[in-house]
Amino acid sequence: MTSTTAHDAPPVPPPPPAEITYSGQYSVNPLGQVSFRALCAGLPAVLRRIAAMAWRIDHRAVLLLLACQLITGVSAAVLLAATARAMRPVLGAGAVSDRLHEALPALIVVAAASAVTRATVAVAAYAERRITPRLTTATDSALVEAVCRVEAAAYAADGFSDRQEAAEMGVTRTHVMVMDAQRFMSALIKLITAGGVLSVLNPLMLPLLLLAVAPAGIGAILTARVDYEIHYANIADRNVRGMTRWWATAPKYGDEVRANGMTDYLLHWYRALSERVDQRSLTAAPRTLRIALLSSLASGTFLAATWGMLAWLAVTGRITPAIAATAVVAVQTTLAALSQVVINGAAVFHTSLYLSDMQAFFDAAARQAPKRGPLTVGPPVEEIRLDEVTYRYPGKDKPAVDGVSLTLRRGQILAIVGLNGSGKSTLTRLITGIYLPDKGRVTWNGTDLAHTDPATVWNCTGLVPQIFAQWPLRARENVTLGQPRSHDDREVWDAVDAVGMREAVEDLPAGLDTLLAREIFGGAELSGGQWQRLACSRALYRRPPLLILDEPTSQMDPRGEHGIFEKIKAISADRITIVVTHRLENTKIADHIIVMEQGRLTEQGTYDDLIHAGGTFAGLLRLSRDR
Repeated sequence: MTSTTAHDAPPVPPPPPAEITYSGQYSVNPLGQVSFRALCAGLPAVLRRIAAMAWRIDHRAVLLLLACQLITGVSAAVLLAATARAMRPVLGAGAVSDRLHEALPALIVVAAASAVTRATVAVAAYAERRITPRLTTATDSALVEAVCRVEAAAYAADGFSDRQEAAEMGVTRTHVMVMDAQRFMSALIKLITAGGVLSVLNPLMLPLLLLAVAPAGIGAILTARVDYEIHYANIADRNVRGMTRWWATAPKYGDEVRANGMTDYLLHWYRALSERVDQRSLTAAPRTLRIALLSSLASGTFLAATWGMLAWLAVTGRITPAIAATAVVAVQTTLAALSQVVINGAAVFHTSLYLSDMQAFFDAAARQAPKRGPLTVGPPVEEIRLDEVTYRYPGKDKPAVDGVSLTLRRGQILAIVGLNGSGKSTLTRLITGIYLPDKGRVTWNGTDLAHTDPATVWNCTGLVPQIFAQWPLRARENVTLGQPRSHDDREVWDAVDAVGMREAVEDLPAGLDTLLAREIFGGAELSGGQWQRLACSRALYRRPPLLILDEPTSQMDPRGEHGIFEKIKAISADRITIVVTHRLENTKIADHIIVMEQGRLTEQGTYDDLIHAGGTFAGLLRLSRDR
């Protein structure tokens, strides 16, 4: 009997990606509750919305587009009328030369109308190109602004990220929506003018043509509805797939992916998500095929009836050959216009679905933007007070900060310590007004932050968070964050010197002008500790009345860490300073220390008081010394 080792056991198959299901408002496709008639009736509103968006970008180009569409419609009517006049002599009796001579004026009008039509199409394309790039940029910028300006608490709300992804599709559709809308309107005007001419020639022709194209229009809209249902069902998986792709391919995480043997599983995860997305499209394919076949069958039947009617009218002598020939041209023109109305109308309808998602996100973001009140705060900040402050993240049962009262005064250094998840970082977010408490008050110089313009608060704040941005900007802008204090770099170098980064910056290919993005040609990269020093220099450069450093030296060597804390101590007299740290020896610089446990403030005092108190602080300090 042989024993089985772990190496002999069959490999455990990797688990598939989680299936994401929603409850509440996001569990229902918004199209599922809307009737087909309501969807079609919404097209005028969509066209008005597109026109309004385009008008804000370039109203002259919009007027030019409208003029082109009207000219195209008039040209189509003139073309058909001139064709009818030309057909009479061309198909009449007499010498060929005489008939051509008689038809020549009408033929010249036909040629001129055709030339005008082609010219207006070119001018319309020019006007559309003036609008589309800027409209796409405007909506994209509006989306970025909407995300940046919401209350920070909105990020934790269910569905926020997925609604943002759905809005991204609306931004993408703006690239084609002006073109679709102007082509739809142009085709509609052509249809009206050509249909009017055809009705004059014979009233029976137009209803048959409408019946011939209507099924195609219904089919196109139904297909667009199916496409949107697939898009709606795939939002979450596409969102996760996009994040997976970014984390798997970003160079800065390449070491972790490779050294931990994650490549195969990440590829499995990515393929599994892609196959799930594709499977929904494949499942819907038979529905779209049935829609296409039925609409094509109905359209073909009515179109055959239209041509049959025209042939019967000509053969039985109910219309003259000249009128019949003109009717052929009118039918072709009307049919082409109808087809364009259907195609572009369906495209506009399709776009409207994504624009609705985008607008819904904008509306939700506007509701979640800070609207706290007109009060302001400014330097110097003499006192910050927290009175029984409680905050709970959305969807969580326990508060992250629970009934904390605290007073901070100018010139004081406060150290916040505690285990991971004890509420330290959340407390700093409440102090800075990034979050507003569910209960209690946070006041700056006696002013309640719940009624204060947050911009005035954040103008007085300098924050070095645990997870800081490594901006793909020049070294200079990574310090100033685009808020220069002077016309030269003297103060930038002062901030760089304060964190011991002068030599590293001077060694960059272009010094302060070096782009800090290794992925970009000509860019450079910093080490983790250097990035952390640069993040500290940003806060120091701002010279804020409130300076918060959340684990500011976690990636630094001992010499760099010592230099940073010496600088913090040296500049503390003019501001309130808060240091969040796990390295309890660093709290010696603090005037006051608080200990957080499960969201509550459990100990406070000076370093000497706490090490002799025998509480949590003293226990954590012993553990850190025993390592």
